[in-house]
Amino acid sequence: MLLDEQQQFLSYNGEVIIFQLSKPKSVEGAADKTMNLCVKRMAFNRDTKLFVQKSSGVFSMRASHFKIEIICCSCTTDSRTGIILPCIFIKKKKRNNVVKYLLFLLHSSNQFEQSFHFKLDYELKEDIRLFTGPSVLWRHANKLFYISSNTCTVLSAPVQLSSVVWTGEIEGEGTVVLGIRTACLPESEDEDEFSTSDRAIWGSEFFGYAIETQKMLPGTCFMPHAYSRVVSSVYMCKDEILKKQLRISLVAITHKNQLIWFQDGLPKGVCELPYEEPCSVKTAVTSSNDLLFIVSFASGNICVVQRRDSLQVASKWQKVKSVLVDDFVGSGSEQLLLLFKDDSNTDTLSTFKITDLGEVNYGNGINYKYDVPAAEGLQENGLLTVRALETRLQAGCTSVRELQQHLGLKKRVILESCRALIDLVEERTHILPTANEEGLVSLWDDVENPPHSLGKESASASRVPEHFTEKLWQRVVGDSLVVGVKLTESFYLSLSDVSLSLVMDQDSSSISPIIECRNKIIKLNKAFSASAASPCQIEPPPKKMKLDLHSKNHLKKEFPKRCSRVQLDGAKTIIAVTSLSPLLAFHHVRCIVLLHAKKQKRQNDNLQESKKITVVCGKILLSLEDISDGKYSVKMLRDNSYCTGSMEDILAALAVSVRFSFQIVSTDCTLTPVNSWLLGEMECTPFKECHDNIFCHKAGNVHGTVFNWTLKNPFEGVLTLFCRNLTVLFQCLHSLTRVLPPSCDVKLLRSGTRGVLTEQLALALEKEMLTWRSSFFSKESKTENSLTWGNEPGKKISDAPVASLLDSEEAVRQFRKKLQNEREESVLSMNQTMNGALYQEIALKIAEAQLSSDMIVWKLS
Repeated sequence: MLLDEQQQFLSYNGEVIIFQLSKPKSVEGAADKTMNLCVKRMAFNRDTKLFVQKSSGVFSMRASHFKIEIICCSCTTDSRTGIILPCIFIKKKKRNNVVKYLLFLLHSSNQFEQSFHFKLDYELKEDIRLFTGPSVLWRHANKLFYISSNTCTVLSAPVQLSSVVWTGEIEGEGTVVLGIRTACLPESEDEDEFSTSDRAIWGSEFFGYAIETQKMLPGTCFMPHAYSRVVSSVYMCKDEILKKQLRISLVAITHKNQLIWFQDGLPKGVCELPYEEPCSVKTAVTSSNDLLFIVSFASGNICVVQRRDSLQVASKWQKVKSVLVDDFVGSGSEQLLLLFKDDSNTDTLSTFKITDLGEVNYGNGINYKYDVPAAEGLQENGLLTVRALETRLQAGCTSVRELQQHLGLKKRVILESCRALIDLVEERTHILPTANEEGLVSLWDDVENPPHSLGKESASASRVPEHFTEKLWQRVVGDSLVVGVKLTESFYLSLSDVSLSLVMDQDSSSISPIIECRNKIIKLNKAFSASAASPCQIEPPPKKMKLDLHSKNHLKKEFPKRCSRVQLDGAKTIIAVTSLSPLLAFHHVRCIVLLHAKKQKRQNDNLQESKKITVVCGKILLSLEDISDGKYSVKMLRDNSYCTGSMEDILAALAVSVRFSFQIVSTDCTLTPVNSWLLGEMECTPFKECHDNIFCHKAGNVHGTVFNWTLKNPFEGVLTLFCRNLTVLFQCLHSLTRVLPPSCDVKLLRSGTRGVLTEQLALALEKEMLTWRSSFFSKESKTENSLTWGNEPGKKISDAPVASLLDSEEAVRQFRKKLQNEREESVLSMNQTMNGALYQEIALKIAEAQLSSDMIVWKLS
């Protein structure tokens, strides 16, 4: 066995891992009975532009009567910890044709751990794949076999197949094998007619087999059966389940030297490859957000296919020993590492090239005859073409922004015209918006607040917009009545200290008309539409996430930031909760819903003045008949993988629940069991209207509990529970602790995360400072009319010369008396007094602001 054939390359976290089998230097006369499995970790140095060795390790194996070979290596997930680790698959062949296979995991300390081993009476040669577990899958005699670290036993799948073109993970199905087999025509007539004729003509078909569930998947959701005769390898770009259907994007290479892109089982693009016998394909996402398909050929050649308006070959190389994809230069995006065959240099990683077909381009020891231009003029004009396209794109974005501004202006004009028409019909005076509100600047030296406009301004400040509520709704949850008011966004943004109250509209003087209730404001992230839904993350998404191929603009919308991608729909809904049973004594109840708030008003000195307002939102009707018919009941039904409750149902369920947040930290393994526990044992499904929260369908006391699981990183997360009482909370925690590793630390958070509380404290302290400042200015302005002075109005000291006043003793006495009175009046003017009502108002404002900040400090302590 040549040394080249005993050497394997693997990329892992931006490093290059080199596995190599070598014999140790033996003493003369001693028998060579061992074989060393060596590993070296190499990292690229941007200063020297060379690969340098970071660390190494050695593992010795008995080699007497054995022929040892490296079969393959890959990076797979360790099912015990959820961490991705490099692994290597080795074969030991005895002289009696018994073959022993071993799978090793490589840890960060360069220590090898044997995951499992097994023996066979034949050699593995066809379709060998490594996948999660770690596990090994292969094909032999048209049968599928596999073994994992969990079972350590060779298992056979109940399928017959002629080849395996792909193995990997699919959402909701686990590990899936995509294979080709002889067509099995159905006996029933309800099979798809086109698919049946397709298989009958070509004689073969695609099929998917889920290993964990032993479930068969239809091959037509991957590719049409007509391609089963020519496809040799597949790379899955994206898979998701929409409307109970599996949607898949993939690229496939064929024996006809083609690369074909499939979307939802249909071909969307094809590219002729420059060499024969393509054997594998992988992808890379570059710094310019380009998606590249890297195709390897049996001859050692490599080509890169780029997807722009169509699929086309962007570059190609010859005599390539290995091609790897990773972030080797630490730029935050992926690059290609090409290792060339060089017989003149035996050093590892001596002849290489790092490129992303754009800004990144490093190389060492390269003979440029390896580089072959893909097409005439394509490489030379590539950079100029990209710059021209970027300029056109920027111009297009500018035009779009101008159109959006123009449409916004049209919308404001139409809305203002509608308000004017409504005021005209209702015989009211229409007040036009001010120039500041419209963002206009006067070309004349206008007076900022002319006297004739003061009456209109005071009138408009006291008015409330006619259409300030979007919706008034009610729900009955257990023994509670939940009433919600959804406000318009423009009206809500100008309010603070918002609350609701319920007043009975009954003709009865024996009871109090005011109903006791508690208020809540619940913030929810409204979910995307099904076609754009994606999991939320607190941390930025990983830089190596693969892109989806649905459209050419997917690169710009793949990872939108959390703060701008959705509106806080729940933040505009004010909720009041009251006990239901006292109201049912009246059989028919009619209540008026009042909204109380402080409306902010901007003053000329940039201070905000709050004005208390009370607004009638509408009326609600409630009767025993409606409650018995379930008219206002919360309906949480399971529809496939979602919970179909409306946004009002979700808010009502959360309003009557008690909220608890727990921080879960694990030191030695990922928190994957938490998600499995929620979806499995607790039978939770996400709300269709709010994907961040999931509803528990498990029978018993825990039914109806709402969970929110947010991962800060793979080892730390926050679990929030909305449950009816403490008994349900303890049941959920007891069930959770049984699946968590013993090393996990679970800590109760008093109210939200520390970051959120810190931000709330900053806002509370700012509000407290503004309250002090505004109180001081209001005192200065309001006490001018309430001061008590000793001097009478119109009375002043004579302005006669001092010499004339001192002519007689009586004149001196009068002057001394007047001087004493003036001194007393000066002391009184320094000791300004304030009436009790003004002082009480200022003290109450300051106390409320200090109480709010003190409460947040207590939560942080």
